[in-house]
Amino acid sequence: MHLHILGICGTFMGGLARLAQAAGHRVTGCDAAVYPPMSEQLRLAGIDLIEGYGADQLALNPDRFVIGNVVTRGSPLMEAILDCGAPFISGPQWLHQNLLAGRDVLAVAGTHGKTTTASMLAWVLQHAGRAPGFLIGGVPLDFGASAQLGNDPVFVIEADEYDTAFFDKRSKFVHYFPRVAVLNNLEFDHADIFADLAAIETQFHHLVRCIRASGRLIVNGADSALQRVVQRGCWTATDWFDDPAGWHAGDIEEGASHEFDVRQGARVHGRLKLALPGRHNRSNALAAIVAATHAGVAPAEAILALQAFGGVRRRLEVAGVAGGVTVYDDFAHHPTAIATTLEGLRKRASARLLAVLEPRSNTMRLGSMQQALVESLRLADRVFCYAPRQGRHALAWDAGQALREVSAIVVEDLSLLAAQVAQAARPGDQVVVMSNGGFGGMPRRILDELNRRERPAGAGQAA
Repeated sequence: MHLHILGICGTFMGGLARLAQAAGHRVTGCDAAVYPPMSEQLRLAGIDLIEGYGADQLALNPDRFVIGNVVTRGSPLMEAILDCGAPFISGPQWLHQNLLAGRDVLAVAGTHGKTTTASMLAWVLQHAGRAPGFLIGGVPLDFGASAQLGNDPVFVIEADEYDTAFFDKRSKFVHYFPRVAVLNNLEFDHADIFADLAAIETQFHHLVRCIRASGRLIVNGADSALQRVVQRGCWTATDWFDDPAGWHAGDIEEGASHEFDVRQGARVHGRLKLALPGRHNRSNALAAIVAATHAGVAPAEAILALQAFGGVRRRLEVAGVAGGVTVYDDFAHHPTAIATTLEGLRKRASARLLAVLEPRSNTMRLGSMQQALVESLRLADRVFCYAPRQGRHALAWDAGQALREVSAIVVEDLSLLAAQVAQAARPGDQVVVMSNGGFGGMPRRILDELNRRERPAGAGQAA
């Protein structure tokens, strides 16, 4: 079957493309901007990419157009598809019908930590000798790809609450019907499609309704919103984590190293030394261990696997070191995620911490979390913010005014921003770049500026 995927460079749709190709389908695709890292993965896989949504792509005559949620009415190609009655389907629905049928689906949902927890879970299964399938909204460093078809019945999926498509406003995750579902946490997000937290809780309850009675629900017991979701009705046995009566971390040591006991009530299953800092990563690890037990992996074996877990690309990933300054690339784009990222770095070392932020998500651009953002940035010693006034990533609020409490330097030009960060940085500093987009290659820009600062003028030129 020939599939032409609209919005193919998104993390979900790009992973879907790789899976479809591995399953024997011919895959092509298009996007408004063909951008890395997904474009690199797709081209290496031999998948033809077209930039833009031109109506002339109708001539490809695929068996099915697969529509990503980035596609809106008014797109020339989408209008042509509708006009001629060509067959189309959403990405999540195609995945459910063609690749998840007959698989033992383990889904990871939540406002934060989905990518890391799903990556941990897939790695635990792989380490245990399984060959799981997975579709994750990031690139686990232990696999080097965001998706794998696998030959084991188990399939791990990052279960996103964002809507499915312009013609299906349900959350993506209601299509997956998992046997095991992790609910990591729940906060208000996606202000462009949800009116309030209660609206998101309703979607999470729809997910709970989709889990079979013989399955398992794994829930963060410290999260009041998730408690409300479960109280609305639950038909599945439930394990609680971050709960003293359930699964929790004990005897925590957090500094240069991060260690804790993995406990289930009073029982200690083992001690985990985790390379990733922060209490959020303790929660992620606990959730992955509990989920793995329901796929047949003993807690002690899961702990051993996580000792060797390499992390996820752009989840506090070291982009490089220049002039004694360490530059991190991080996906944090919600105030809570920003705060936990900075908290984790602060506990790891006493060095100065410079935060470089692009408020790019729809929620952040709309400005509904301005005060929460201010509070999340207080752990940083210096704050830099990219705030374009024009273009599709322009902010609907005044970042300079909103972030004055943390003395943020607000810049509209990417090159100028990188130069100012490099100028402010001192040897020993930690610079963390936070965005859910490409951010114009900001980590690399900063490293280049730091290297340029280290080189004397005229160095390397012929005498």
